[in-house]
Amino acid sequence: MYDFLAGTVVERSLSRLVVEVGGVGFELAVPLGAEFPVGEAVRVWTHLLVREDAQRLFGFEDRSGRDLFRLLLSVRGVGPAMALGLLSGLARDELLAAIRGQEAAPLTNVKGVGRKTAEQILLDLRDKPVLPGEADTALGAEQDQAGGLARSNSAGETEDAVLALMSVGYKEKEARREVGRAVEAVGSADLEILVRHALKK
Repeated sequence: MYDFLAGTVVERSLSRLVVEVGGVGFELAVPLGAEFPVGEAVRVWTHLLVREDAQRLFGFEDRSGRDLFRLLLSVRGVGPAMALGLLSGLARDELLAAIRGQEAAPLTNVKGVGRKTAEQILLDLRDKPVLPGEADTALGAEQDQAGGLARSNSAGETEDAVLALMSVGYKEKEARREVGRAVEAVGSADLEILVRHALKK
């Protein structure tokens, strides 16, 4: 239904984005680390999930990210929360390398991805001649080094991390426990690193 939205970012958190388009605010779930600075004009590539009880819009920085999300959804046993978790817990080049190398371990390091599901992902995607994003992983790495979400040391960082984990399928109690462990391991100065660590098993 929607291919992309072009508008202005009016709200942004680790896993949530609101883009104003023609006076209408669209709320989207986005992968951890996606760069959508507040106040800037953006184009967001989208995927609309429609269910009987809800509609949910997912947003991505580029078409490759959106298409990789859709490809993951095509795998038996992979739902939107798990697909978003994989794109949040692993850098794109790491995810593509795991699929091309048929390595289950990096996938199972992401919370919620068991051995059986990881093997199903590798089986279903191993014969794809080209995976979305393979041509631009180097560019993505450069962008990751160049910037990211604005960092802060506010007391609300751990709450943002908890919300980010809940957005990819964690229960609140479990999210708080994992964030607490991550804070002990890596501190809370870098929110994106904190959440990535919490996403690891």
